[in-house]
Amino acid sequence: MAATAEVRAPAAAGAEPRSRTAWDRLRQHKLAMAGLIFIVLLILMAILAPWLAPADPNKQDLFLKLAKPGTPFDALGEGKYWLGADHLGRDVFSRVIYGARVSLLVGFVAEAIVMVIGVTMGALAGYYGGRVDRVIMRTVDVLFAFPDLLFAIAIMFALGRGLINLFIALSVVGWAGMARLTRGQVLALKEREFVEGARAAGASDARVILRHILPNALGPIIVAVTLGIPGAIMSEASLSYLGLGVQPPTATWGSMIYEGRSYLRHAPWMSLAPGVMIMLTVLAFNLLGDGLRDALDPRTKK
Repeated sequence: MAATAEVRAPAAAGAEPRSRTAWDRLRQHKLAMAGLIFIVLLILMAILAPWLAPADPNKQDLFLKLAKPGTPFDALGEGKYWLGADHLGRDVFSRVIYGARVSLLVGFVAEAIVMVIGVTMGALAGYYGGRVDRVIMRTVDVLFAFPDLLFAIAIMFALGRGLINLFIALSVVGWAGMARLTRGQVLALKEREFVEGARAAGASDARVILRHILPNALGPIIVAVTLGIPGAIMSEASLSYLGLGVQPPTATWGSMIYEGRSYLRHAPWMSLAPGVMIMLTVLAFNLLGDGLRDALDPRTKK
């Protein structure tokens, strides 16, 4: 038995380490995991908003307008304005919690639409080339000629305020970048041996694209989507700040900053609380995106 142990030990010591999965590499990225934990907590906060918010986010009490943080809701002192009250006496803390719903909804839904449109257009342009590629890429060039925010403002002016119109504006503005990224990936993959083999086996174009090309281009697309979500959140905040976002009195972080702009000297908490939440949310998604970029890099598989 001792001899057997002596023979096995060198083999175990010299064995080649197994390839790590993307999740294993992501877990070692501490900043990315911190961002992921914050995003999960933010999602839970948005889902559990009716139970976490201490007050109705739209309930007004003009007798307590601009109340400082820590002021009780009433004489009984059963609840407090933990982050103060706004100019209409609404609880800033409750509105911040409910505002997470709108910001996350805009970020995820708008970026999902961007991914569907952009990946489809980019895959068609890269795979078929020729006239299809020229038409799609010239359209992309035209969209890139306009500043994103100004283009979104123009669309919102034309369509009017509302959540659905906000999705449309952000999707129209954002799909061009996803299309260009996907086109580059498809161009790099469509001449590879496994794609040629699939064509030789009689696979249809749709099957080649969906089953062989796009799965191998998924890494950069996932990273782009992760980094695009904070961009959509920032765009929603900017449009809401300009009065072109969701219809009031729905709480959004951008509209809260807009409402607090006239009270920065006397009640800075009105703008400070939603501003900090936007900053932390964008930072968390960017950290997660950086971690995913490293985790999905094929050069780090060992």
